[in-house]
Amino acid sequence: MRRKILAVDDEKDILRLLEHNLGKAGYDVVSAEDGPEAIDLAKRELPDLIILDAMLPNVEGTEVLKTLKKDRVTDRIPVMMLTAKGEELDRVVGLELGADDYIVKPFSPKELLLRVNVLLGKKGRGAGTDVIKAGVLAIDPAKFRATLNGKPLELTSTEFRLLSELASSGGRLLGREYLMKKACSGESHTTLRTIDAHVRRLRMKLGAHCGCIETVRGLGYRFSIDGLKG
Repeated sequence: MRRKILAVDDEKDILRLLEHNLGKAGYDVVSAEDGPEAIDLAKRELPDLIILDAMLPNVEGTEVLKTLKKDRVTDRIPVMMLTAKGEELDRVVGLELGADDYIVKPFSPKELLLRVNVLLGKKGRGAGTDVIKAGVLAIDPAKFRATLNGKPLELTSTEFRLLSELASSGGRLLGREYLMKKACSGESHTTLRTIDAHVRRLRMKLGAHCGCIETVRGLGYRFSIDGLKG
């Protein structure tokens, strides 16, 4: 079955570009030009991915994102924010609101497709096929799947790579620059604040076990299996 993508942008040229390139790559594309239409289509069509412009008329893309993430019908649909701004603050805000990825205009169709494929689980070469086990946490790189106490963790592609790097580090300190290169290699204009935003969201998803990711102030992060016991 072909995957469905909802493209949201008030610029018709951008929509045509998305429709053409995504369609050629084998995806079905539905389009919206404003926030209310995007929310309505997301609920009716239940796409596998939403590409959402941050600057929309009437209702901003960030408000659309908040609405989608608060609704049980659409809260698990991955969202890639699309913007012409490219400022660090905008990227961090988007990530903290629940965006799974962020791409800045102008973008190359090739980069867009690579990142769409990652978000939809179409990986290239993995970092390995062995399951990483740490206490109640299990990470299967080959299946792109992580479980905590046997229950699946709903992680973005960046969060999955981040958790994999930390859990397989043997408790070593991993610098933020290192994690940026390993976990955020597909993101544009990644900064130290961006990796911190990813860590905050990952800790929220780990819930009571968030203590397994320790902050080493000014340096980076360390994985502690003891944090999985609480």
